[in-house]
Amino acid sequence: MKVAVVGMGLIGGSFCKAIKKKTGHVVFGWNRSHSVIEQAFEEEAIDGEITDLHELQRFDLVILGFHPELTLKFCKEHIDCFPKKGLTIDTCGVKECIVKELQPLFDEAERPFIGTHPMAGREFSGFAYSLATLYDGASFIITPPEEVSPFHMALLREFAREVGFTRIVETDVRTHDATIAYTSQVAHVLSNAYVKSPTLKNQSGFSAGSFKDLSRVAKLNADMWTELFMMNREALIFEIDTLVQNLTAYSDALKAEDRQLLHELLQKGTDLKEWSIAQTSGAVNSGEHR
Repeated sequence: MKVAVVGMGLIGGSFCKAIKKKTGHVVFGWNRSHSVIEQAFEEEAIDGEITDLHELQRFDLVILGFHPELTLKFCKEHIDCFPKKGLTIDTCGVKECIVKELQPLFDEAERPFIGTHPMAGREFSGFAYSLATLYDGASFIITPPEEVSPFHMALLREFAREVGFTRIVETDVRTHDATIAYTSQVAHVLSNAYVKSPTLKNQSGFSAGSFKDLSRVAKLNADMWTELFMMNREALIFEIDTLVQNLTAYSDALKAEDRQLLHELLQKGTDLKEWSIAQTSGAVNSGEHR
């Protein structure tokens, strides 16, 4: 299979490296900054360079590795360049606003498109931080259109497994965005807000696993996450407001010196975490795919 990766940052670059290391597919790259292409050749992460975007028409799979706003802009400007027989996928962390604009565009041009979201990342960005192992053990989320080609779905599932994903989840765009606001976006907001305490200046020598776990994603790409948050703002607002309500309950219990209520709040959180671990373990062991 011939694969084109357009936009070779952390996500796109990791796809290039994973394809080269783990599959027999041929992968070509395109990037706005040519220095990235040169680095990719040096690291043997690609087999060739796309010099004319119309060359995309001859690829079996085109992977768009841009941030959301650039993904929309690029597709609208170059819709005639995408393959009619091959498949194009995006990799954006929000789906409803992306698919709502792109699916009709690709359908009208008679070019297959499926929205996807590789659930993997790092607190760093750019090709320099891309890894051939980034997707190992991760989930690959697919939001297929109603009239999707079974051939393209089979191709996408097999490709995802080849590059390291161990769970393939199929869902609709609205469910994706509502869930991702909880599992990813609000966690980044919380971590980013957590490190703004004035006590941060004293943490050296006092911090261990808890501090590292909670502060890990405080360092983020502000440009990209601003786009993601704004595009999914309703779902994210709900999760932030829910989090604030829950945190207020702990604060109120402490202010009232209500030991029993505090214990109940802590125990409920523990029980819910244990339940979620059991649910996840059961789904993975059964090979569940949705």
